[in-house]
Amino acid sequence: MQKQARKLLAAVGDLFFTIKITDAAKKAGMQVEFVKTEKDLLEKAKEMPALIVMDLNFQAVQPLKMIARLKSTPELKQISVIGYLSQVQGELKQKAHETGCDMVLARSAFSQNLPQILKRHASVA
Repeated sequence: MQKQARKLLAAVGDLFFTIKITDAAKKAGMQVEFVKTEKDLLEKAKEMPALIVMDLNFQAVQPLKMIARLKSTPELKQISVIGYLSQVQGELKQKAHETGCDMVLARSAFSQNLPQILKRHASVA
């Protein structure tokens, strides 16, 4: 029986990060799916991805509102949500944590740690 690839859901608007996430997911043996709207994000979250990655500045999905919705939905709240933002956005980082984001990283730290983060989530059964 073949082990099914763990899924990663990403709400990212930046092409640079889209490529980075795609490459890292491939190396970690994960499937990645990118969403561009709130509706798509909620629909795809119901498929229980191993992880949701969000650009906290990607306004098309209203990140803080979406994190709050995911974390207040009983069947979705156990999905890990990782957000990234610009290093200078301390207030947004605080709000993301308060809303329920499991991990908030500066863009540079997110880029640097992405392979390890995905490896960790790829192996969680």
